[in-house]
Amino acid sequence: MKKQPTILLSALLAASALAPAPAALAQQALPAPLQGAPASDVPVAVQNLRWMMLDGRVNSLMFRSMDTLFTTRSVPRSGAVWHLPKTEKAMDFTYSFAGKTYKAEEFLERSYTNALLVMKDGRIVSEIYRNASDERTRFMAWSMTKSITSVLVGAALAEGRIRSLDDPIERYLPELKDGGYAGVTIRQILQMRSGVDYEERYDFDKPGTAARNHIAALVKNVARFADAARTIGRVHKPGEVFQYKTIDTAVLGWLIERVSGTTVAAYTAQHLWEPLGAEADGFYIMDGPPGVGREFSGAGFNATLRDFARFGQMMLDGGVANGRRVVSEDWVKLSTAPAGAEDGKRGGYGFQWWTMPGGPAYSAIGLQGQYVFVDPSTRTVVVKLSYFPPEDQTVSEETAAFLAAASQWTPR
Repeated sequence: MKKQPTILLSALLAASALAPAPAALAQQALPAPLQGAPASDVPVAVQNLRWMMLDGRVNSLMFRSMDTLFTTRSVPRSGAVWHLPKTEKAMDFTYSFAGKTYKAEEFLERSYTNALLVMKDGRIVSEIYRNASDERTRFMAWSMTKSITSVLVGAALAEGRIRSLDDPIERYLPELKDGGYAGVTIRQILQMRSGVDYEERYDFDKPGTAARNHIAALVKNVARFADAARTIGRVHKPGEVFQYKTIDTAVLGWLIERVSGTTVAAYTAQHLWEPLGAEADGFYIMDGPPGVGREFSGAGFNATLRDFARFGQMMLDGGVANGRRVVSEDWVKLSTAPAGAEDGKRGGYGFQWWTMPGGPAYSAIGLQGQYVFVDPSTRTVVVKLSYFPPEDQTVSEETAAFLAAASQWTPR
């Protein structure tokens, strides 16, 4: 990890060489959406790095350098490591996409892969690291974090910290009683059916609610991400319309913090990371400095490739990790079942998990190509950690084709 800042700087210098040269005295200037009040204590250079972290020229390194860009809170591992047996096999299968057939090995470069792991019935059959990453590298989960938050809600429910999923959220977070979340149940928030007015659109040149919240909380650290829920409006009746929005998961993280009386990171360590038998510490990025910031529970978790695989295998095994119960089997079934009708092409959505069309498979999916794919029908887990360019709209479709083929693959 100590070498990452140097590698990251080299990548950023290379990217800047491709861009028009700025005026001599404007190198530290912030983009227009970052200018103005409130003032931020985050150094201008760091704000600029956070601003460009999704850029396709540097995101391969940015997505595994989050601890150099943000304040973080550790999720320490402890106890015995869950040993994952391994029998390395060549990926001797093909997949079809857009009328063409490709070898599995071709997929790695075609789909901007940093790391890939395939497990069959609990055994690693393929583990690949690329672009100077290795088994110690901790990768940004982005919205795969939402599926982790789902497991934490399941744990809090089992402990009786949450009385019922059908309780209104203001029972636990009275700060939300006067806004769009009033009367919305925990179940509806888990299903992304809160009905609140928060369009998940990140047009930073013309920022809407989501983009402004991202800038304030994650780039400038002048607000807490979940606090936008206090005064948010409502556009749909709760429970009626599925509308993906990270603010819903941020509210769930706030709920975990409130009912547990501790931090999200500490609760994750106690109820997921330690019983999971993780081999490395994870961490969350924070939306502010120590004593002020909260974990970015909607998209901010970081971990190694193998530990993400352990998470997927635990779900495949009905909530059990290496013989130890992590979350109930009922929660696994409930959270990975579609809450409404599935789209024949895109699938559906459960409790912070995406369901795959035409079968029992489901996935945790994160921004720009992060996947924990689980298929109970073939006992397959695939973890893919990527650096999709923001403008490429087809690579996710090709990834779906690869995942389906990997699931049907029988290693020889």
